[in-house]
Order: sequence, then structure tokens, then C-alpha cells
Amino acid sequence: MGAALLEVESLVRRFGGERYLLGGRSPSVHAVQNVTLDVREGETLGIVGESGCGKSTLARMLVGLDRPSDGVIRLGGEEIRSGARLDGKPLAATIQYVFQDPVSSLNPRKTIRAILTAPMRYLRDLPRERCTERLKELMDAVNLREEFLERYPHEFSGGQAQRIGIARALAAEPRIIVLDEPVSALDVSVQAQVLNLLDELKARFGLTYVFISHDLSVVESISDRVAVMYFGRVVEMAPAAELFRAPQHPYTKLLLDSAPVPGRRHIAGEDRPVEMPDPFAPLPCCAFAPRCPSAREDCRRERPALAAHAGDARKVACFHPLGGVDGEGKSSR
Repeated sequence: MGAALLEVESLVRRFGGERYLLGGRSPSVHAVQNVTLDVREGETLGIVGESGCGKSTLARMLVGLDRPSDGVIRLGGEEIRSGARLDGKPLAATIQYVFQDPVSSLNPRKTIRAILTAPMRYLRDLPRERCTERLKELMDAVNLREEFLERYPHEFSGGQAQRIGIARALAAEPRIIVLDEPVSALDVSVQAQVLNLLDELKARFGLTYVFISHDLSVVESISDRVAVMYFGRVVEMAPAAELFRAPQHPYTKLLLDSAPVPGRRHIAGEDRPVEMPDPFAPLPCCAFAPRCPSAREDCRRERPALAAHAGDARKVACFHPLGGVDGEGKSSR
């Protein structure tokens, strides 16, 4: 893996907070709070967390579908802003998006040919002859027959539609692809086919992935590094093998313990009712403290920063990180 291709610095996204005509402001939801991370060229960065933790909001900001309230996103060292270009082409052509729902993400009124041709013409400015050649290359890359180009999205299964969504992302010849829950709507056998396809395409085209999912087994199998999000913040980031072997943030351990694992008869969740953080009024301390069995006074008084722990490869936002093994020296999983 190379240097950082995508960099996110102090990224914030709030929804609401508009001024009322008669004074005051509407409530503001803090969806993403001060996220800083990087994606290295050639790697797959997995992003995991509970529903509502800000994963999809972060993904939409990375590709320009949503604007940050604050913070900076850099792609290839170039700050993403209106009209910016990288290597002589629009930044939108450098980073592309694969949506969670494969069928609804495709325009039902257009043929697959029109859907795939649009990014070639508007982002790459390819001539008609080159577009025709490129269409054949794309359909071959995602293992679909060329005759499918004249069909409409509703004529395909979920797995086929997701392959078309991947082909659309590839059409602009991007360097990085953000995949937001790309296999969650598919059957297990189809999930495996799509994941194998993504692995092949990454090697074939030299791609970099940001892979967002709630399925920990999928993230573990495909990711080089993993960032764990809780309540809009990254609470742990580490190489995938290290994170799944020995989580160091209590929330990461809770996620892993709550996931079904072959051979484990019981799922170890929280043993008592917990109060979730209020997105309208973020706590000035650790947001996980009310749920954390190891929380201490300093956890309830101030918010821990994401900092290096046990080497530069791992970062944890916790005053009292876990050792990652149980009393017998075995993995906490």
C-alpha cells in the first residue's frame, strides 16, 4: 500500500440548525463529528458501526453527494471543492460510489447502455467510438453479457443490478470507489460472487476501496484496515487482523461479541438496558461512557481523542483501552 490517496480532516456534518423567522434556531442533529482518517492507495478501508453512527453520511460526503458542515476532504492532496481537478480530470471521475440498493440506484427510464455511457461522456469526455469499446470492456469486467446493454434495470436480479452499479462506477476510470453496504441487499451466495468480483476488479484496475458495512464477517474478509464509528466519531482504527483478534475499544469489543460466529452458541450482548446518546445534544465526554462497563470518572468528564496506541498502526479514542485478551490469554472473540 502506498501513500494516503484520500484524507479527511476534522470532518463535521450537522443537519438542521436553520434560523427561524422570529428568532432562534431549529434543533441540530450531529451526524458526523470531527472525523479524521486517511485511505492509502491500493488498500481497502472498512468502516463499521451500529445503524445511525454516521457511516453513510460520511460516505456521501467523500463522494460529494453531501457537503460537510466543517472540515476538509483531500483527494490526491487536492482539496475537494467545486471545479477542482486531479490528473487533468474532474475529481468526480477520480472517486465513485456504489449504492446499497442496486435496483433503485439505477434510472428505471434508461437502458443500461445509456446509464453506463453517461459517466464516460460527462466525466471523461470520451468520443462515441471509444464509449462503444469501453462498454464491451465493462460488461466483460463484471461478467455480464453484452446483450444486457439494451435492457432496463427492472429486468435484472439484485446481483446483476449490483454488477451494473459497479460497472457504472468503473466507467469513469476512478482511482477510488466508495462502497456503501454493497452486498447487504443480496442473498448470501450472491454476496460471495460480488465480493469475489470486487477483489478481482481491485487487482485488475489498481483500485482503492472504502468499504462500509454492518456485516463484520464481510469487513474482516475484505479489509486491510478497519475504522470503527460510534455516534458520529471514529473510536478505533487498526489493521483488520489486529482489530478482530484483539479489539482495544470497549465498543469494538461489544460489536464483535454481539456478532454471530460459527461454533459459538450464544451471542454476548449488553446485559442491561442502556440509554443511547442524544444526537441533538452530544455529551461533552465519552459518548460510550453510559454503556461502558469499564467507564471511570475521567470518561464521564472529558472526551478522549483518537490517538496512537500500542504502535502507530493502531489508534483508539479511549482513556482505558482493553488489553484485547481475556484472563486465560485467549482472544476476546
